[in-house]
Amino acid sequence: MEYTDQTALIERDEHIEQAANALKAMAHPLRLKILCVLGDQEVSVQDIVDMVGTTQSNISQHLAILREKNVLCTRKDANRVYYRVSDPRTLKLIGLMREVFCGYGH
Repeated sequence: MEYTDQTALIERDEHIEQAANALKAMAHPLRLKILCVLGDQEVSVQDIVDMVGTTQSNISQHLAILREKNVLCTRKDANRVYYRVSDPRTLKLIGLMREVFCGYGH
């Protein structure tokens, strides 16, 4: 194996590790529901709470986990925080998940 092949494998391993961490973070019913609600949009915490239907405290805990694992990123505007999916590859995965499990796209 050439050096460049080995480097590519190491980089691929890092991507695989990142994907595994993201999938672990997503593997919770409420977090999946949050991701279905978000889709490819940027949504405020309050709107997520309204759409998902649980307490803001509960939503905030799950959003923090998704953010910590780099599944979501935030933007602050005055006193509102907006969440969106941070990686286009994750967005693609969520798009497929929404079609298969959330009833979107049918």
